[in-house]
Amino acid sequence: MSAGPRVVLVTGASSGIGEAVALQAAARGDHVVLVARGREALERVAADCERAGAGSTLVAPADMSDDDQVAAAVAAALAALGRLDVVVGSAGVVAYGRIDEVPVDVFDQVVATNLLGSVNLARHVLPVLRDQDDGALVLVGSLIGHISVPDMAAYVLSKWGVRALVRQLRVDNRDRPGVRFGYVAPGGVDTPIYRQAATYGDSVGMPPIPVDGPERVARRVLTVADRPWRGGQVGLSNDVIRFGFTALPWVYDRLVGPLFQVVAQDLVAPVVRGPGNVLASRQEHNRLRGGHRNPVGAMRANVAEVLRRRRG
Repeated sequence: MSAGPRVVLVTGASSGIGEAVALQAAARGDHVVLVARGREALERVAADCERAGAGSTLVAPADMSDDDQVAAAVAAALAALGRLDVVVGSAGVVAYGRIDEVPVDVFDQVVATNLLGSVNLARHVLPVLRDQDDGALVLVGSLIGHISVPDMAAYVLSKWGVRALVRQLRVDNRDRPGVRFGYVAPGGVDTPIYRQAATYGDSVGMPPIPVDGPERVARRVLTVADRPWRGGQVGLSNDVIRFGFTALPWVYDRLVGPLFQVVAQDLVAPVVRGPGNVLASRQEHNRLRGGHRNPVGAMRANVAEVLRRRRG
């Protein structure tokens, strides 16, 4: 890839990991194309990217689950900048609740955004990268794309699919050695996705420990764009959990419920059931970080709440 300013297209750029990727690309002078559903948040990120030193910024609102909108966003980037050097797929939404609890439209939209949105992105950037025989597509997956956890079926299914998609892309495009396909799987990250999640269970979600900042994941994403073999899990704890899921399934299945309740759910926060931002963009929580409280303190509060419920 060129050592000079690159054209970097980022989906999910209105908050969290996507915003962090855009800011870091901007800081090295790249041209950034910002894609997400909400124009207001994208304009904020674009202004921050310009202050960080971006070669240029382009706001291209699109719902990743809508193939026509994705096609239009990619076309706008090409019309303005003429090429794509790095494409990062980090758009994602979450729903909490068992399969029978989450409404059909919400469940399907999680899969449509996370998995089919990644397919839509690949569909429209692949011809560009293949014609160039140069460039990278990096998809942001999750530790949850390698394991199962309670009350997150839609997200689990979608992220397993994203991992499979990357593998398939590598197999299908071996005839273009200059095109790179990267995959990055973070664990708990301090982003707004938990606060924006659809909630239909008995508690709200929070990032499980150890909690990384979105900047750490963004650095890995941009590294993987050049060096795909540097992809995969972000953090040693992911490997430990994956080992338990694969090698000791009978132990994992017994422990994941009570552990997930303590480390990945906020048992004392009020539960507001509803679709969150799954069906439509909600601008109020779109920001770089989620502002979650200290995870150790949250775990202590959860343990105390579990004991209180047992006594009750």
